[in-house]
Amino acid sequence: MYITCLDLEGVLVPEIWIAFADAVGIPELRRTTRDEPDYDKLMKYRIDILKQHGLGLKEIQATIEKIDPLPGAKEFLDELRANCQTIIISDTFDQFAGPLMKKLGLPTILCNTLEVAPDGEITGYKMRCEKSKLTTVKALQSIGYETIASGDSFNDLGMIQASKAGYLFRSTESIIKEYPQFPAFTEYSELLNAIKKEISK
Repeated sequence: MYITCLDLEGVLVPEIWIAFADAVGIPELRRTTRDEPDYDKLMKYRIDILKQHGLGLKEIQATIEKIDPLPGAKEFLDELRANCQTIIISDTFDQFAGPLMKKLGLPTILCNTLEVAPDGEITGYKMRCEKSKLTTVKALQSIGYETIASGDSFNDLGMIQASKAGYLFRSTESIIKEYPQFPAFTEYSELLNAIKKEISK
């Protein structure tokens, strides 16, 4: 019994923080988990920059409303879900994910939560659990699932390494070079065919 675990940003939708950085003209906010393996360090960095510029949740949500899934992402996800149980495991936040999930056909997503002051200032964040992607994959395995995982960033490597089959998707050259044991794809058709092949074994 298989379940496929997918990353969200960079795999199915554009990177939210990059889109927001471009929208508000703050290039420092373009830094993502592709660049910084330490998620806590990255989020504290982001929150400090938001505070310096007087930006909060409302401004980020306004950008998210304008983000569409990557071309072909919904069709890929629809076909994958028709062949295999599928969930999205993301380090994004409930407050960000809603509009994007509607555009993707309301798949199941497991993500984190922002701590937000009454005036909309983002003051912190709460992870679902430690090493949430890896922990979730191990939990699924503990209840009888074989997991397949795919993502593009440093924070996806734990779930990819722990799964029966793992794939990099539209990852960076440095990650692909450092982890040559994982097939690296750039097209949804390639990833879909690899997953279908795995579940048909």
